[in-house]
Amino acid sequence: MLAYIWAEDLHHQIGFQGHLPWYLPADLAHFKRVTQGYPMIMGRKTFASLPGILPGRPHYVLTSSSEYDQKYATDSRVKIFHTTKQLVAFNQSDNQLKFIIGGASLFAAFADQVDLLYVTKIAAAFKGDVKMPPLPWSEFDLIWAKKGRQDQQNKYPHQFKLYSRRTSKLSLTTLEKYANS
Repeated sequence: MLAYIWAEDLHHQIGFQGHLPWYLPADLAHFKRVTQGYPMIMGRKTFASLPGILPGRPHYVLTSSSEYDQKYATDSRVKIFHTTKQLVAFNQSDNQLKFIIGGASLFAAFADQVDLLYVTKIAAAFKGDVKMPPLPWSEFDLIWAKKGRQDQQNKYPHQFKLYSRRTSKLSLTTLEKYANS
């Protein structure tokens, strides 16, 4: 089972020069709370943008570089994949929830397979060079929305939202669990 988690601005920007275009601690805390204990799938650039290996979450990295095979060969926290086909087969090997956290090409590649969308909508515009690809929004229902608190550290108005694909086989109890993550 796949979920996406990302934050975007008013123009669907999600990245700038290999990093988030904004600093929003509430979103970082939300990301940590929601993904804690679940595998995270990401591309090489997203992996490189992290401050290090995030605790409590296996990291599955899609890259064509064999350098990563050697670098993380003995690190059980990181699993390297070289093709989308390998990643699809691995994902289908169990029913565990896995989060795709970026980049844009992975979001586009799995748009027809994702069950849950966790999005932080930031009501501001930023300079960016990576946009969230179009998603089949008509296939999803809003399950949960919560306005984020704006304060001195969280300067931008923002809202956390969870969407579920209508054809998903997730029960109401399961959706409530994910909504309360």
